[in-house]
Amino acid sequence: MNTRAAGADRFGAGLARLHGSCNVLGGLWPLVHRRSFEAVFGAKQDRWLMYTVAGLLVGNGTAQLLSADTPEGQRSARRVGVATAATLLTVDLVYAPPGRIPKTYLLDAVMEGAVLAAWLWHAGTRRS
Repeated sequence: MNTRAAGADRFGAGLARLHGSCNVLGGLWPLVHRRSFEAVFGAKQDRWLMYTVAGLLVGNGTAQLLSADTPEGQRSARRVGVATAATLLTVDLVYAPPGRIPKTYLLDAVMEGAVLAAWLWHAGTRRS
């Protein structure tokens, strides 16, 4: 049985689920096991900030995962996804190269850039 609404597509639904899952898992990691997170991304002086960003990622990812499988639901997931990926990508690219944050954040930049490109491609295909 197909529960997909008219105008919705598999790519958009799959991208919303994939990106939402990555955001939830990425946000939960420092909340569940701070030591391993800091081993990869460096010790944090302002842990409140790490926890705040983690909570926002969990919330954004949950919104994407719960988005309806309709054209409007996919647009909503895309808006949250583009805003999240663009923000994280910007922070990664501004602060990692000069060494303000560890270079491992450049790995995150690659992922955020790929997700952002996928969302923008999807938006372009939905307009035609």
